[in-house]
Amino acid sequence: MRSRAEERSVANHIAYWIVGVIAVLAVVVAVIGFNYVNSSLQPYNANNKEDVVVKIPIGSSSKDIAKTLEKDKIIKSASVFNLYIKAQNYNDFQAGYYTFKQSMDMSSIVKQLQKGGSAEPNTSGTATNSVLVREGVTIDQIGDQIQKSTNFKKSDFLKLMKNESFLKGLQKKYPELLDSSMAKKNVRYHLEGYLFPATYSVYKGLTLKELVTQMVEKENEELQPYYSTIKEKGYTVQQVLTLASLVEREGVTNTDRKKIAGVFYNRIAINIPIQSDISVMYALNTHKTHLTNKDTAVKSPYNLYKNAGYGPGPFNTPSLQSIEATLNPSDRDQNYLYFVANLKTGKVYYSHTLDEHENKSSSLGQ
Repeated sequence: MRSRAEERSVANHIAYWIVGVIAVLAVVVAVIGFNYVNSSLQPYNANNKEDVVVKIPIGSSSKDIAKTLEKDKIIKSASVFNLYIKAQNYNDFQAGYYTFKQSMDMSSIVKQLQKGGSAEPNTSGTATNSVLVREGVTIDQIGDQIQKSTNFKKSDFLKLMKNESFLKGLQKKYPELLDSSMAKKNVRYHLEGYLFPATYSVYKGLTLKELVTQMVEKENEELQPYYSTIKEKGYTVQQVLTLASLVEREGVTNTDRKKIAGVFYNRIAINIPIQSDISVMYALNTHKTHLTNKDTAVKSPYNLYKNAGYGPGPFNTPSLQSIEATLNPSDRDQNYLYFVANLKTGKVYYSHTLDEHENKSSSLGQ
C-alpha cells in the first residue's frame, strides 16, 4: 500500500499535469485566436484591385454593416470587424453606396465608411449596363428588358417573382408598401405594379435579388408622401396601384386620367364591373387592338368585364402621375360611368348611360 505521502505526491503530479495541459491548451487557443484575428484584419484579397459596390441601408447598425461587408467579401470576419471598431471607438458610419476593393485594409474601409456613401451607386468603371423600367409595363415585359440589358435570364427573374421567401423578406422590410399585396389571393405576381419605373444601374457584383430590391425600394421611397392619404381615404396600396395601372393605360393627359379614375370609382361604388380592356388583355396575357366577346368572357379573376371591384392587383407599373390622379379623381359628382377615346385625336368622351356611350362610340366608328 502507498503511504499518504506517496498518494499526495501522485495527486500533485496529476494536478500539475492537468494544469500543464490546460496551460498548453490556453496557449494553443490564444495562438489560434491571435492568428485568426490578425488574418481577419488583413485585406480580403490583397491582389484583387477590382471595384465592388456595396450598399449600406439607412438605419444599419454597426453589426448590420459588418454582416454586409462580410457577405460582399470586403472583410473576412464580421466579428473581428466589430471588435476592431469597438477598440478604436468608431461609431459614426453613414448609409449610402460605397465602392470598395478586396485589397483594402480595415483602416481604409473604416475611413471610407466615416466619410459617407453616395445616394446612387458610383458605377464608374463598374457598371455593366442599365435596366429601364418604363411606365405601364408588366412584370413579363420587365423580364424581357432585364434579359436584353443584363446577363440575368428572364426565366430566373420570373422565378424570383414567385419566390415566397424573397417576397416575405421584402414585405418585412417594406410593410407599408407590400402588406396589402401579400394579403391578396389569386395574384399572378405580388410585385406587379411595385417595381418603380426608372433607370437602374447594373454594376459588377450586383445580384438579381439586389436589382429587384432596388426597384421595390424606389417604389417605397416614391410612395412615402402618399401613405397617409391612402389610409385616410380608406384605400389599400394594392387598390390604389391597381386603379392607377388602369388609368396609366387608359388616359394620356393628366386631366383625363383624373376623370377616368372618377369613372372607375363611380362604377365600383355601385358594384358594376369596371370593364377595362386592359384587364382582359392582362388576363389573356396578350395585347389586342380589338377584343371579341369570347375574350371578354375569359374566366380569370383579372377579367374586370366579368368581375366587379378592383380584381386581384395591378396590371402594370403605373407612373407617379397616374397614382396621383387615382388619389385625386375629378368630376365624380358628374356621375359618369362610361368613356371612350377617339383613336385618331386622342380626345376622351364621357357618358352617363350605356345608350349615350354606344351612340358616341358608333359616331367615332369604334
